[in-house]
Amino acid sequence: MTAASTAASTAASAAADLERRFADTLKRSRRQMFWPVGLAIGVVIYLAYAWVAFDMTSLVQQSRMDRGMILALDSFAYKVHVTEDLRDEEGPKLSIEGARQGGFKQDPEWVRRSGDQTAVDLGDGYSVTLQDRSLTLFAPGLDQAISARVLEDGTVTMTGPQPGWVKVNDRRFEARPSLFKRVRMTRTRIEVHRYFLGWENFWFGYQSAFHGMGLLEAWDYAQSQPQIEAGLSNTQKLLSDIWNNKEWQHGEVFQALLETILMALLGTLVASMVGLPLAFAAARNFNPLGPVRFVIRRAFDFLRGIDYLIWSLIFIRAFGLGPLTGIMAIAFTDTGTLGKLYSEALENIDGRQVDGVKSTGAAPVQRYRFGVIPQILPIFIAQSLYYLESNTRSATVIGALGAGGIGLKLVETLRTGQDWENTLYIIILTIAVVIMMDVFSGWLRRKLIKES
Repeated sequence: MTAASTAASTAASAAADLERRFADTLKRSRRQMFWPVGLAIGVVIYLAYAWVAFDMTSLVQQSRMDRGMILALDSFAYKVHVTEDLRDEEGPKLSIEGARQGGFKQDPEWVRRSGDQTAVDLGDGYSVTLQDRSLTLFAPGLDQAISARVLEDGTVTMTGPQPGWVKVNDRRFEARPSLFKRVRMTRTRIEVHRYFLGWENFWFGYQSAFHGMGLLEAWDYAQSQPQIEAGLSNTQKLLSDIWNNKEWQHGEVFQALLETILMALLGTLVASMVGLPLAFAAARNFNPLGPVRFVIRRAFDFLRGIDYLIWSLIFIRAFGLGPLTGIMAIAFTDTGTLGKLYSEALENIDGRQVDGVKSTGAAPVQRYRFGVIPQILPIFIAQSLYYLESNTRSATVIGALGAGGIGLKLVETLRTGQDWENTLYIIILTIAVVIMMDVFSGWLRRKLIKES
């Protein structure tokens, strides 16, 4: 027998010996190797079932991705309308979609009027000329301009090439060469839309003396000019125009934010102050009366078993709209949750610390103060601050139901379908408030727990 065969035989014998001696361990190891694969297969099967059960194929086919892209574009860009009503002879008018008042004081440089003709430059080589119930669209790459007209009987006609981004029938002509450009004609109206990136009039509305200026430019202008408005310094006038901007409603938005924060703060405070004493009555090691403990624990289950949205609807019906309903909805829900958490924390305290305080001759109140409170205070602080963060988001949702605050302002912008930039603005502010509450509560939690 060669050395190689001897070594192979020895290795096989050793492997067989290991298999015999550690059969159970090796069997478990193989099973541990295959369970992740089985789990992955199970997840794939479940996802396939969910796709069929919820008919996701039909939902995807019915989805309007083009409309979704337009709505997304509306959130970070503004659309200028050049509109001509064919039922009157006033000529084209300019406006920003969603603007609540006023209009352009003068035509921008990309709109030129000459007699009864209006030329609109759409950028990137595209332009439109409006005249006498007709439009002419010039586009790069086309040998001939596209013309559309509304006849006396209301029929829409078109001549010239028809690229893929042009749709026409006897009632409507529409051209959308890109998301940032759109031309539309019906029997009563011609509309030319052009998008610009940014939030127009964010700082100053149409009626402001600072309209069209950036923040720094307006500040320099205010410092260099004589008094703009009687009774106000130029700095006060600048800040007043920002705060009272009717397009973006900064003042109303920030007041709504404050209302939402107060709603969350007061609701959490009431829940914490009510939940803590009830937790002592629900804890087994502090209340020997079983029936009382049972009733209080079931009350906790009842309060937290009903979602805060349901509570808010109940209180809206009972007390009407307003922040009080939001405060009560948060307080009711969190009293049940925090009371349960506090009572469990009380049942798990170290009894030896209480006995040590008792051995000094301390009164019952002192035993609670120095033997119990120091043990549950970190949990009390941590849980209360966590729910304060969570309730800031919850107050936004409750406000959308009618309790007021920033949630109601958010619903108002969604309802119009034209204020998506205001919607994004409010969402950004809400996220910023949640982040600030998280940072503040984390700092306060560390400080209070460390000092306790």
